[in-house]
Amino acid sequence: MNYLGHLYLSGNHPDLMLSNLYGDFVKGKDYSYLPQIIQEGVDLHRQIDDFVDRHPLVTELRLQLYTDLPKVAGIAIDLYFDHLLADRWQVYHPQPLNQFVDCFFDFALDEVERKHNSPSFEFSKQFIHLIHIMEKQGWLKQYKKIEGLEMASKGLSNRISFPNNLNEASLVFRKHQHHIEHVFEEYISDAKKRFDIQF
Repeated sequence: MNYLGHLYLSGNHPDLMLSNLYGDFVKGKDYSYLPQIIQEGVDLHRQIDDFVDRHPLVTELRLQLYTDLPKVAGIAIDLYFDHLLADRWQVYHPQPLNQFVDCFFDFALDEVERKHNSPSFEFSKQFIHLIHIMEKQGWLKQYKKIEGLEMASKGLSNRISFPNNLNEASLVFRKHQHHIEHVFEEYISDAKKRFDIQF
């Protein structure tokens, strides 16, 4: 799962949602120095990543897509799943997607709000910059459109340090759409149970 999936599986808890996204910025196994809520978010982030990586249907899909997307099939699946989650959001969450996203950014970009559980903690400048970019450019709201998937895959392709064809992910999605949708539905059903999401 990518950004939207991580937020969704945080269960509408703003502190946990923000801390979950911060998980990509925390390295190493020992992060006991972080405030408790940040530790919980990092733990959740890693559990979600591990769950999707080990899910048998996702593993099978990753192998199937490797021919079309060598080295980046797993990254593409994360983007596909966020696209499908956004596209079918009303099935999985009672709150409209735009409202859900706006509520998250209202919290995440309010310095007083995001520090109320950890007053002495400062998120890294790089992370806060990312949050600002995500909000300003409407990344999460655009996921539901195929154009949003294209934008995300091209942008991420440019940021990957090795040669890749992730920019072709939307074409590969169309080619395997029915199967990808089936795997997503099975995965998200299992993930809701694993992370106790009861919307």
